[in-house]
Amino acid sequence: MSDMSDDDEQGGGVRFWTSDVPPTRLAFTASSSGTAQQELHRLTKRYGNVPLEEAEIVICLGGDGFMLETLRQVLRYSVPVYGMNCGSVGFMMNPLDEDDLPARLMATQSVELHPLHMTACDKSGKTWEADALNDVFLFRQTRQAAKIRIDVDGHVRMPELISDGVLLATPAGSTAYNLSAQGPIVPLSGNVFPLTPISPFRPRRWRGALLPSTSEVRFTIMETDKRPVAAVADFTEVRDVVSVTVKENRSLSVVVLFDPGQTLTERIIAEQFSS
Repeated sequence: MSDMSDDDEQGGGVRFWTSDVPPTRLAFTASSSGTAQQELHRLTKRYGNVPLEEAEIVICLGGDGFMLETLRQVLRYSVPVYGMNCGSVGFMMNPLDEDDLPARLMATQSVELHPLHMTACDKSGKTWEADALNDVFLFRQTRQAAKIRIDVDGHVRMPELISDGVLLATPAGSTAYNLSAQGPIVPLSGNVFPLTPISPFRPRRWRGALLPSTSEVRFTIMETDKRPVAAVADFTEVRDVVSVTVKENRSLSVVVLFDPGQTLTERIIAEQFSS
């Protein structure tokens, strides 16, 4: 695989493809949508399609949801992912363009992302583990509001949060559910995670916190029989949890490629000025 070098002027973990040779071993993956499947057929006919374990770059055809699925699939491989938007929002995607794909890939900028690691314990005593590139969130399972204690690095920071739930997001995920819950957008270079309540009732004026990316956050569910809570790490959901611990998993990373001037850092900054 080609090397990518750091670029201090860009910041935010942005790196550049440095190979003088266009990539030829491309692996294509596509969502089930008609547009994505049509593009898959055209692109593989034009550029070929190698197995993921042999690829220099994975080309993801779909929307942001399918991009997350693809990133999870390649999380344990040293292969970057380039998304082409065949969905709706496409925040993590590039424009759909079939022409000169190898040359476009050589000009890309890249961002390295680390997931959050969730360790959840349910009422039966079973432990569940999962990684999340967007966020880990807790949410009430019934009409009763959740009661949650929040510890950060072993210190009780919120003795009792009464709310629909609470979430911890990565910087990349801060523009997703976190933003919908009125949480702050966080630049990739900030090295902080937004901790955001979901529809808080008490404390009424608490709007969350920004935590160092080195933090370990533990959520303890109170009154679990009366107020059951589920925990979700991207695509993994655990019901009836009693405690959930979340921290950054630095042992895993994935590289996402963007066209020049369209990096995730730039999009996160631009999103803060959109109406």
